[in-house]
Amino acid sequence: MLTTERILLRRFEARDREPFAAINADPEVMRYFPTVLTREETAAMLEQNEAHLVRHGFGFYAVELRDSGEFAGFIGLWAPSFDAHFTPCVEIGWRLAARFWNRGLGTEGARALLHYGFGALGLGEIVSFTTEGNLPSRRVMEKLGMRRDPADDFEHPRLPEGHPLRPHVLYRLRPG
Repeated sequence: MLTTERILLRRFEARDREPFAAINADPEVMRYFPTVLTREETAAMLEQNEAHLVRHGFGFYAVELRDSGEFAGFIGLWAPSFDAHFTPCVEIGWRLAARFWNRGLGTEGARALLHYGFGALGLGEIVSFTTEGNLPSRRVMEKLGMRRDPADDFEHPRLPEGHPLRPHVLYRLRPG
C-alpha cells in the first residue's frame, strides 16, 4: 500500500469490482482502447492482475481518495507479455474515472509508483506507451519526466494492421 497527499494505492478488493466495471464500460474513458470491457472482462482483468501481483510483486493498484474512500480507478506497474523492440520491460499505466480527470491524481499516484519501482524494486527503467492520439496520457508521461524518442514508436502487436489505434508512442524513464 502506498499513500500520497490525496490518494491511497492498494490492492483491489471485492468492493472495487462494480465501480471498476463502470469505468471500463465508459466509452469516454476507453476511447483510446479497442473496445469497452464487459463486467466479465473486468473480472478476468482483476484475476489476471492478482496473478501478476503474486508472480512479479507489482501490478495495478486501486486508487482510493484518502478524504472520502471513493474508488477512482487504477495506477500500476505491469510487465507486458507481447514482443516488441523494447520488451521485456516494466510499464507504468493508469485508468481513472472521467470525473477524476484533470485533478493531477494520475500524476501524483504515478510518481509514487515510479519511486517504488526505482527504489524498492530496483528497476533500471520504466516505460509507458499509448496510441499516438492519446494526448492526455502523453501529458502525464511528460509531467513525470518521461522522454519520447520517435525512433522507439511502434505498431502495437495486439492490434490488427490498419487499426487506427495500432500506432503507439513509447516514453522511457530511468532513475536519477
